[in-house]
Amino acid sequence: MMRVLFVDDEPNILSGIRRMMRSMRNDWEMDFVGSGAEALAKIEVTPCDVIVSDMCMPGMDGAQLLSTVKDKLPGAIRIALSGQTDQKMIYRCIQNAHQYLAKPCDAGVLIETVRRACMLRELLEDEELATRVKEMSSIPSLPEQYARIMEELQSDDASLQKIGEIVESDVAMTAKILQLVNSAFFGLTQHVATPAQATMLLGVDVIRTLVLTSGVFSQFDENISKKMDLQSIWSRSAQVGALAKAIAIQETQDKLTGDYAFMAGMLMDVGLFVLASNLANETVDAWQAARRPGASDWEVERDVFGQSHMEVGAYLVGLWGLPDPIIAAVAYHHTPSAYSCSEFSPLTAVHAALAIVTGDGSGAAQGVDVEYLETLHVADRLDAWQRLYQDLAVDGEVKADD
Repeated sequence: MMRVLFVDDEPNILSGIRRMMRSMRNDWEMDFVGSGAEALAKIEVTPCDVIVSDMCMPGMDGAQLLSTVKDKLPGAIRIALSGQTDQKMIYRCIQNAHQYLAKPCDAGVLIETVRRACMLRELLEDEELATRVKEMSSIPSLPEQYARIMEELQSDDASLQKIGEIVESDVAMTAKILQLVNSAFFGLTQHVATPAQATMLLGVDVIRTLVLTSGVFSQFDENISKKMDLQSIWSRSAQVGALAKAIAIQETQDKLTGDYAFMAGMLMDVGLFVLASNLANETVDAWQAARRPGASDWEVERDVFGQSHMEVGAYLVGLWGLPDPIIAAVAYHHTPSAYSCSEFSPLTAVHAALAIVTGDGSGAAQGVDVEYLETLHVADRLDAWQRLYQDLAVDGEVKADD
């Protein structure tokens, strides 16, 4: 049974949380304490799986508490719950909290957030790898993109449009920015369609502080980046995202489904970047040596690492609070039949787009699960989606080299 620790120095609020959580007492073991010191004493005796902490507390504040928990109990999922709007506190919190919820928080939202956090352990069975992912406050960026954004942000006349374009050209920056705008960190309540739009909403000053002061972006080891050919992997993800969005909108006429398909396609291989950032050169060499004709890379990953980039990526985006349709598409984009869903979804769009992009629109969609598409009654749409790919290629939207 999962153990959840709630921390708040205001007795009335803590009592309110206890009442809100009463319906979950048969599902979770729960503790309620009134200070950071009490929380640390509690986890010394009974470690928690999830900690939900207020930010503004006397003595040890929430940011300090979550930072200490990150060191002492790196396997715990850390959620900030606060009415605190001081940006200095938020910047301190970003590096230590996986998610941020604003007070007052609806009981259903709080329960669902904790429940989703608890369910993540079903995605990633390797506890050591899961702990490493929980410890990550960001994913390293590709060296070229990291250099570009640092140069732009240090410029006296930094362009928000250029910053948005750079963010959208790098999977690590894309994932981090989407984490921030899908939480209550900055109080953004409107739907965000793209990483570039998210960047525009945050603004130059916030992005500059996040990158130059809080250090939310970092740089990949260039040797590992080249060995794993991460630039090509990212280029393919960007192509899949563009095509998946076009497919989703054509099939559903729903902008939200299209946006989710776009973001899921861009993030489908984020798990490879997570794996790469946690691997030694020798392990990368072992992965390369194990690759063989006729075997999918994700199958080789499971042989070498015990998990594939699908589980690792879905674990990360779930941990960071991205929407469920994106998590599902990242988790099952190679194996959609393993996901229980009887209707067209962003997963469908991403899976089909990946097969078409991999086949380069040749008419042979590589790796497509025809049985899955037939179950959804959309197998006959493959030709139309192939034509979409050709149309986008003519417009230069899916064949960019960078």
